[in-house]
Amino acid sequence: MTAARYDLTIDQGSDFSLELTVKDSGSAKNLTNWLARSQLRSTKNSASAVASFSSAITSAMEGKLTLSLPYHISDDLTAGLYYYDLELYEEGDSGSTVQVTRIMQGTANLRREVTR
Repeated sequence: MTAARYDLTIDQGSDFSLELTVKDSGSAKNLTNWLARSQLRSTKNSASAVASFSSAITSAMEGKLTLSLPYHISDDLTAGLYYYDLELYEEGDSGSTVQVTRIMQGTANLRREVTR
């Protein structure tokens, strides 16, 4: 599966949420036993993330997950252009990651809040 490109627009100081349906060959992917993770970075090569999205599988059998960033995190970030990707991963019995699939990537435009 190749990562899809999807550019985000996030309003600084507002709750952001995006519900996704993950498909593989046109059908919903069964996300049972999968976890999701996503980070926001100022450049693709940045050593550290400026924030992490919350990623929750909401309906594993239907391939649904939600990516979110609460207002109190976006409020602390500088408005501008960031980069992100979203990965699905499986953990082994010892908690180590055994498989990773990047499903989405793109830019995140954080638009400046006016009311503070």
